[in-house]
Amino acid sequence: MKTAALLEVNDLTVQLSGKTVLNGISFSVLEGERLAIVGASGSGKSTLIQTIAGKHFARGSVAFAGKPAMATISQQHQFRNLSNLNSFYYQQRFNSNDSEDAVTVIEALKETSDAPRIDEVLELLGIGHLEHTRLIQLSNGEHKRFQIAQAMLGNAEWLLLDNPYTGLDIAARKMLNEILDMLALRGVHFLLVTSPADMPSSITKVALLKNGSIEAILPRVAFEQEKNILLREDPAAVLFDDPIESVPPAYAYPDFSVAIKMTGTTVSYNNRKILDNINWEVKKGECWNVSGHNGSGKSTLLSLVNGDNPQAFANDIYLFDRKKGSGESIWDIKQKIGYISPELHHYFESSASCFEVVASGLFDTIGLFRQLSASQKKITEQWMSLLQVGSLSKKTFKQLSNGEQRMVLLARALVKNPPLLILDEPCQGLDKEVAVRFITLINEICVKLKKTLVYVSHYEEEIPPCVTHTLKLVQGKIAA
Repeated sequence: MKTAALLEVNDLTVQLSGKTVLNGISFSVLEGERLAIVGASGSGKSTLIQTIAGKHFARGSVAFAGKPAMATISQQHQFRNLSNLNSFYYQQRFNSNDSEDAVTVIEALKETSDAPRIDEVLELLGIGHLEHTRLIQLSNGEHKRFQIAQAMLGNAEWLLLDNPYTGLDIAARKMLNEILDMLALRGVHFLLVTSPADMPSSITKVALLKNGSIEAILPRVAFEQEKNILLREDPAAVLFDDPIESVPPAYAYPDFSVAIKMTGTTVSYNNRKILDNINWEVKKGECWNVSGHNGSGKSTLLSLVNGDNPQAFANDIYLFDRKKGSGESIWDIKQKIGYISPELHHYFESSASCFEVVASGLFDTIGLFRQLSASQKKITEQWMSLLQVGSLSKKTFKQLSNGEQRMVLLARALVKNPPLLILDEPCQGLDKEVAVRFITLINEICVKLKKTLVYVSHYEEEIPPCVTHTLKLVQGKIAA
C-alpha cells in the first residue's frame, strides 16, 4: 500500500525578473522522511524554499497534507520596531539609545505564547540569558535560535529552514542538530537548505539542485557515499586574470605603524558587559583571526574599529596611529577600512544595482547617493572585472544568490583599495568551491598589496593562509 505524501511538489517553475530560476522541480516527502536540499551557490535552493513557503509566484503545484502550521527560518533576520516599522539602519544595534526602538526577545515571544513556556524553550535553546535583549542587538547566531524559539512556541508542524547553520559556532551547530533531531522525534517535519557538511542525523534523504533543476534525490546513506562525485567539487580557485596592482588607489592614504590599538576597552549595554578590558594591538601588515562563540563580543569589537559604535569614544582606542576622538571624523576612519559583515546586504535598497552597491564603497554609504567621476566609474568597473562580477553590474543586488552577493560585497570592500580589511564571516552560506576561490582571492590581495586584515570565521578551513595571529574572545574577554 502506497504511503500518502505529506508534501507533494509537482513541476514547480519560478521566474524572477524574467529569468528562470527553478525549472520543473518535482519531489515528495512521506511520513517519517526529512529532506535536505543541497547545491552550489546560485542553484536556486533559497528560491525553492521561499516558493514552498508561498513567497514567490510559481507555475506547478505545492501541496501539503491538511493545513499544517508552518514556520520559515530565514538567513536574514526580519522584525519590526516599536513604531511597527522594519526600517532599521546598520549602526543602530550598537547605539544604546536608538536600539531602544526594537522589542526585546521576551516581548516578541509573548505576542504568540505564554510566559512559562517561553522560559522553557529559551533555556532549551541556550538563550535564556538573552530574554531582555533587544532583537537588533542579537548576534547572527543568536537570532537564528530566536527564530527557532518562535517556531516552537507557535507549535509549527513544518519548519522550512534556509541555511540555518550560517553564523553559528561549532557548539551552536551541534546544538541545532540536537534540536532538530528532538523536534523530529516530536513529529515536526522539515525541509532544510544547507551545505552537505551540516545535517542533523534525522535527515533521511537529500536532493541535489543544479541550475534550478533537481539532478538527484537519494537516501541519506547513498548521498554520503556518492557526494564527492555528485557535487563535483573543484578546489582550484580562479585567480585574477589581470594584476591586482593595476588598479589605481581611489584615495591617498597616510602611512601608519599600528592599525588598531585598544587599551582596557570595555563596552556595556543595560549593565551587561559585552567587552571587558580588551587590550589588543594590530600592527600594519598583520593578518588576524578573531574567534569566539556566538555572542562573545566579536561584532561589537569590530564595530568599535569601523566607526559604527559610539562607545568607541569613551574608550582608549587608537586607529592608524591616531587616538579616536582626536579630530578625525567617522568618515575619515571608514575611508581607510574595507568591511564585510553577515548583516550588511540586508540594509541595501531592493532596487540597488550591483554596480551601485560596489561604487557605494567609495563613500562608505549603504547605497549610492552621488554622481561618480569618470575615474571613480573606471575604478569600480576594474574591481568588478578583477573579481569576475562585471557581468552582474546592471543586475539588482537583492536578486543575486548568496555567493554572488558575497563577491559583490568583497568588490565593495576593495573598491577604495583601503589599508585595512575587516571581513566578518565572509564565506557564510558559500558552497565549497566558491568559498575556496574567495579565500584564495583574499590571501592574494593581502599578500600582494600588503593589506592589514582582521578576519572572523567559525570554520578553521575558511581562514586564509596569510593569517598568522589570533584573538579569541570568551564572554567578552580575551581568552588566556
